[in-house]
Amino acid sequence: MEEVVVPRSFRLLDELERGQKGQASDGVSWGLDNPDDITLGTWACTIFGPPNTTFENRIYSLTIECGPNYPNEAPQVKFNTKIALNCVDSRGIVSPNFPILKQWQRNFFIENVLIALRHEMASNANRRLAQPLEGTCYNDL
Repeated sequence: MEEVVVPRSFRLLDELERGQKGQASDGVSWGLDNPDDITLGTWACTIFGPPNTTFENRIYSLTIECGPNYPNEAPQVKFNTKIALNCVDSRGIVSPNFPILKQWQRNFFIENVLIALRHEMASNANRRLAQPLEGTCYNDL
């Protein structure tokens, strides 16, 4: 039996509904950056720092851009809140080599990216990294 390919707009509407209804995993949330964005391209996302890490009790703001070829191509992910994380560069951009982005599959969702980043925060390589001053953002001078 052939796989049904859901059009981009329907897929993103489904993701929007999941985010709005609070059907997300603990510790992450997402929604449209601009409710009037008919392209459903730019998403405002949040990750709550995992417990027992240097991220604990912090809220991280991210922007996810779903391009015209999403979900066939991975989204672009950028932290707005400054963070020290091995997969994030000095501008807040998550490396395209981050495993979930590098091995992107059409059946992955924005939620999967956020959960993977939260798990990365809790990993042995990152859980104790010294963090920038709380509340600072990449666009701050």
